[in-house]
Amino acid sequence: MSIDRLALIKAQLAVLEPSHLELRDDSAQHRGHAGAAAGGGHFALVIVSAHFIGKTLLQRQRLVYNTLNSLMNTEIHALSIKACTPDEFAKKPPVL
Repeated sequence: MSIDRLALIKAQLAVLEPSHLELRDDSAQHRGHAGAAAGGGHFALVIVSAHFIGKTLLQRQRLVYNTLNSLMNTEIHALSIKACTPDEFAKKPPVL
């Protein structure tokens, strides 16, 4: 199931035309948590996109959340996001 979720999330994020994307499923670390019991997974994301140029961190996160809206509270319970521009990534890539 987790593999399918990862593919589904990556497919939806493709509209942001990421030049780099790392997605990790941390669901196993949250077993017993209410959100995990309801079926939603916990994920960590690093995404690099030109769509983030000129946007604040909050605007970038909203863009990602809006892109994944149909998966929120069903497939995704929690999502940690590190979103940066290609220039920011070239200077200091975030660690997942």
